[in-house]
Amino acid sequence: MAFVAMLVFSVALVAGFFGTLHPAFDSFAHFRVHLAVLMALCALPLLATSFRLQAATALLFAVAAFATTSNVLVPRLWPVQAAYEAEAGDHAVYPGDQMVYRLLQMNLRFNNPTPKKVLSLIGRTNPDVITLDEVSEMWTTELGYIASAYPYRIICPYPNGVFGVALLSRRPFAAGTQPRCDRRGAMAIATVDFGGTDVDVAAMHLTWPWPRNQSRQIGGLSGEFASLGETSIMACDCNAVPWSAAVRRVAGLGKLTVAPSPGPTWLPIKLPEFLRFAGLPIDLVFSKGAVLIHSVSRLENTGSDHLPLMVEFSLRQEQKKPVDEQETATASVRQNGRTRG
Repeated sequence: MAFVAMLVFSVALVAGFFGTLHPAFDSFAHFRVHLAVLMALCALPLLATSFRLQAATALLFAVAAFATTSNVLVPRLWPVQAAYEAEAGDHAVYPGDQMVYRLLQMNLRFNNPTPKKVLSLIGRTNPDVITLDEVSEMWTTELGYIASAYPYRIICPYPNGVFGVALLSRRPFAAGTQPRCDRRGAMAIATVDFGGTDVDVAAMHLTWPWPRNQSRQIGGLSGEFASLGETSIMACDCNAVPWSAAVRRVAGLGKLTVAPSPGPTWLPIKLPEFLRFAGLPIDLVFSKGAVLIHSVSRLENTGSDHLPLMVEFSLRQEQKKPVDEQETATASVRQNGRTRG
């Protein structure tokens, strides 16, 4: 029985590596960690049987499969995190007086029974921008209570009235720009002015993977991804893990980089919090251009089946290209020649 179970888990694990061929294979990829652990547990007792060679091979494959998730699951310690020198109001200061901004990503849950916990978290963390998923009609009312703190906003209703998205900012939208929604309300985009630098900020909510129509939805949003400016940051409940073909596809369409995940953010609402380690890291952050992400961390539960994410980032300053010394000397000689003439 252990051998048969090991084979079944191995087939599913292998299928997950072929997600680019069909979305059905990619659905297995979301459970790569779980399948690798289960296959290893089945293989361990077989090491003491005549199936020891097959078991050893399965163990090696399980470790290799698990390793493919480690670079996106384990948060990197960005050097800048240890280099914060002071606090300036609500923001850390990066050496060289470079501001560090905060983005709060939350799947609110459309029927969250504790909305005041959400508003309290926003008040305590005081992020610059907030990206929200599952913005139902109830949440449209609740978010009105913080309109004075976050006057710049766009709310995009979804056809079913449940899976809308919203983007709130206490920093102004860039002059001459208008925030926008995609045609079905799954994505909101606004150009935010961060101290004179315009950054496209996006909130997105993807539907579930195959057999649901996540793959088709990504195709429908391809124009929105491509429209993101050179400097952009996007946060979402992707309903897809960072190593999946779906997330790689989104990143490719928008020419974005996926930030490392701080770990599982989603857990079925009925399971206890101590099982969070068995959840899925499906709340993700993408960026490109001058956006430099320093950290992505999970915050406390606020009544949703998703944990909020706090993203700290700064904006790289444009570097002037050094002038070639020989070119400078040549220009000086020419100028002197004109003067003598």
